[in-house]
Amino acid sequence: MALNKSLVWLRRDLRAFDHAALHHALQQSKTVYCVFIYDRAILDSLPRQDRRVGFIHACVAELDAELRQLGGGLIVRHADAAVAIPQLAAELGVDAVFANDDYEPQAIARDARVARALAAQPCLWFSFKDQLVFDKSEVLSLSDKPFSVYTPYKHAWLKKLRAQPACTAPLPVAPLAARFAAPAGPAALPTLAELGFEPDALASLAIPTGMSGAAKLFEDFLARLANYASARDFPALKGPSYLSLHLRFGTLSVRHLVRSVVELIDRGVGGEGAPVWLAELIWREFYAMILFHHPHVVGAAFKPAYDAIEWESGPRADADFAAWCEGRTGYPLVDAAMAQLNQSGYMHNRLRMVTACFLIKDLGIDWRRGEAYFALHLNDFDLASNNGGWQWAASSGCDAQPYFRIFNPVTQSEKFDASGRFIRRYLPQLKALDDSEIHAPWLVPRMLLEQKGIRLGRDYPEPIVQHDAARQRTLARYAVVKGPHAPAAPTLPAGR
Repeated sequence: MALNKSLVWLRRDLRAFDHAALHHALQQSKTVYCVFIYDRAILDSLPRQDRRVGFIHACVAELDAELRQLGGGLIVRHADAAVAIPQLAAELGVDAVFANDDYEPQAIARDARVARALAAQPCLWFSFKDQLVFDKSEVLSLSDKPFSVYTPYKHAWLKKLRAQPACTAPLPVAPLAARFAAPAGPAALPTLAELGFEPDALASLAIPTGMSGAAKLFEDFLARLANYASARDFPALKGPSYLSLHLRFGTLSVRHLVRSVVELIDRGVGGEGAPVWLAELIWREFYAMILFHHPHVVGAAFKPAYDAIEWESGPRADADFAAWCEGRTGYPLVDAAMAQLNQSGYMHNRLRMVTACFLIKDLGIDWRRGEAYFALHLNDFDLASNNGGWQWAASSGCDAQPYFRIFNPVTQSEKFDASGRFIRRYLPQLKALDDSEIHAPWLVPRMLLEQKGIRLGRDYPEPIVQHDAARQRTLARYAVVKGPHAPAAPTLPAGR
């Protein structure tokens, strides 16, 4: 124990177990304080009703209670974190501040500012890998360069995992808990109102919060994991893990997730779903690596040639964008997906691809507008994954779909929601339609629609765009892209 007193700054890691910064601070210090900052630099720009703030608020309360059981507690401040952390370090007289790495450009700049302020005090700054198994430059190509294609990255990632099994070893906290600084008094956590936020619909959505909620969700998913490969693409099924929100805020340990699924694979009891889900966790790390090495993707195409594309603009584009945001496109699967997002803050992963492709390639609207809308509304918003997903749909990102691959929203609906179960849940005005009719109501004879109590244009909108015509406009729009990133478009059936 080289340090007398240390401070652990919790951010995207709201748990008190298998925690890198907590583990190392407790190992190296006689006394350890813990702090969470409701960062005004982030919160002040959010709407006053934001489900994510409600989720964080519940997680912080549980984290404080857990730390108190371990003998510590959580100092909570509502301030500009870049200013508050050096001030608190000086106030407590700590020798060092410990935190876990964050890979977003603004977070990197903030942490550099904090480190400089601490050094002037003087106070040490330590930061650790925690939200990823492999980060930054740990997985490189044979030429020691970052990968830009997912599949070789995945192979290299898995090879490294097998060569370094200790990378997923737990980093314990409880055995060292006697070194937590005793709390100064009873918990004094700010209310949502004191933070400037109004109550939201989090409770009515029954979203499990905190470490306990994450543990329950993972336990539930393990019972369904074997079927993940076959169920994950169907939004009406309980196929996904629903852990993305908890991964975003660190209420569970990614080391534990990877360790658990690899053990199931090695025992031969994970079915087809286990390796597929592990591959999804690797996608998350791939996008984080891309953001770290190529921060220009925040606001620009990964492949610069795609910035030459001229997107639709003006009143018509604005009206189309509003229709997309509000679920009024006339394409039921797209509209149901947007209703799911707007009502719950969640969207099924398959539908994220469908809605993004529709905005970009049916409506011809800049992918950055859709990315920003998802960033505002997704509970599990993560800059790296959100940006990576949108650039994949726009064909401008690393390992993206070819520009001539254009999802047909009707065939996607027929394939992944054949019975219309998902559509009926979010668009009850269409529930009277037969399974064969619900995917494209405008093709149903008007007399038959009216017999079922549905009037297009009143009860449900007409399509705002004709898909096959939009597809041709998209191929023409992308023709401006020059160079090796623009393969010739093959002759494909319309609507492919």
